[in-house]
Amino acid sequence: MLRAIYPGSFDPVTYGHLDIIRRSAKLVDHLIVGVLNNNAKMPLFSAKERVKMLKDVTTALPNVEIALFDGLLVDFAKKMEARVIIRGLRAITDFEYELQMSQTNHKLGPELETIFLTTSIEYSYLSSTTVKEIAAFGGDVTQFVPDEVRRKLEVAFQTPPNHLS
Repeated sequence: MLRAIYPGSFDPVTYGHLDIIRRSAKLVDHLIVGVLNNNAKMPLFSAKERVKMLKDVTTALPNVEIALFDGLLVDFAKKMEARVIIRGLRAITDFEYELQMSQTNHKLGPELETIFLTTSIEYSYLSSTTVKEIAAFGGDVTQFVPDEVRRKLEVAFQTPPNHLS
């Protein structure tokens, strides 16, 4: 059984992430979406919220599991008995970073292989950071994230009216 991990922070999960998840799920027997709990970063959503959002939007994919992890990806891969890491690429700049990470992971865990999937063209510009920025200014993120995620963003960025005017 071929098990793979698609790791990320998913803060929040976007249609670009879902594209990679759906396509990866067709390539492997079991796909583990690893939600990184990185204390060094200040995510908008808690790790538990991000796991729940991912579970909600992947229910139709029976071979996809959502799991929280911290620490080294290679240690998580060993724990989950995965031999493949899936990474999405949007642009050349992604490739440079991801190549370094895959080489480092391969040195730490020689049994691990990394597969790069290029993002579908309609999501090549999309990032969680961009989605959060649009949502923070009250913009419509409907075309970037599923409805469940859009609603969570709206709640997260609700602010009281500005009384300075």
